[in-house]
Amino acid sequence: MKVEHTPIADLLVLTPAVFEDDRGYFFESYSATAFAKNGIDIQFIQDNQSFSKHGVIRGLHLQAAPYAQTKLVRVLQGEILDVAVDIRKDSPTYGQHYSIVLSAANKKQLLVPKGFAHGFSVLSETAVVSYKVDEAYHKESERGIRYDDPALGIDWQVQISDAIVSEKDVILGTLNDLD
Repeated sequence: MKVEHTPIADLLVLTPAVFEDDRGYFFESYSATAFAKNGIDIQFIQDNQSFSKHGVIRGLHLQAAPYAQTKLVRVLQGEILDVAVDIRKDSPTYGQHYSIVLSAANKKQLLVPKGFAHGFSVLSETAVVSYKVDEAYHKESERGIRYDDPALGIDWQVQISDAIVSEKDVILGTLNDLD
């Protein structure tokens, strides 16, 4: 597993070692041993999966402490623009975001630690996204930031006028509204 550090501390891009032959390919999508060897100590408790159409924007989502979640995001089918926003008030990169194209083809994963809001847009016709979390969903701790918060200036790489966004996500506040 190759571990790449992003410009935002603790936000990591993970690329598995892929073994290909005439039958296809094999890779370890998650290995506690490989994580430990790279100094990553996270105990995932749940896997989630979503299916979305082109132009869908999901997010930006988070859960407040003590139910904050670390996420390990990957794409099983299609291609997304995955986005993480640093919401750690004491961080020198507070309010900054990082985006990366994750796809079934590149097999990259984004490790989004606690203290980040997370979302993605679907760049391909459809996409299946899978992500591990280290805390269970807790409705009362659910928070979010509007995908089009002007203070963040995220380029979702989809036509915003045609974006498909849930009613719940459209009414989210801005980064400045987070408690």
